[in-house]
Amino acid sequence: MSFSLFDATVPGYIRTLSAIDGIMVKARKHYQDNGLDIETIPGERLCGDMLPFSFQINCVVHHSLEAVEGVQAGTFGIPNPLEKDDFAGLEAHVQTAIGKLKALTPNDVNSLAGKDVTFVMGDFRLPFTAEGFLMSFSIPNLHFHATTAYDILRVKGVPLGKQDYLGAMDIKTA
Repeated sequence: MSFSLFDATVPGYIRTLSAIDGIMVKARKHYQDNGLDIETIPGERLCGDMLPFSFQINCVVHHSLEAVEGVQAGTFGIPNPLEKDDFAGLEAHVQTAIGKLKALTPNDVNSLAGKDVTFVMGDFRLPFTAEGFLMSFSIPNLHFHATTAYDILRVKGVPLGKQDYLGAMDIKTA
């Protein structure tokens, strides 16, 4: 059995985004149950010089769905600002990305193998192949921002555990 670029990326992207969706559901419930204002979450940070929860969620989508779209286009840059960065908008952003990732076929992603993609930030440019970009840039960034979003909610008292972050594992059933 071969292991493809699709196998190495899309199922993990979906699993991580689904886990993020799940922790956001738990955050909403925790905030409702405790009479807290859910709209404080998007601006929460781990510390003053880190970007807020809303940015972390935007980056989780950016380094999953938008990473594939960036490889398709041949360029990838910094994330665009969100049109709606309230909590419901963040939830919708994650759910939309999950839906779009689920619509990708193995051929959509596997056909990108070997393709050139350039990370662009102003005048700064980093050349990659699709595989190098997705495996050494996109996936590590996805997990950094997903972990940071998880940590922000944990620090705010949302009852989360490691399994909430891991999401649905691919367990052998037979």
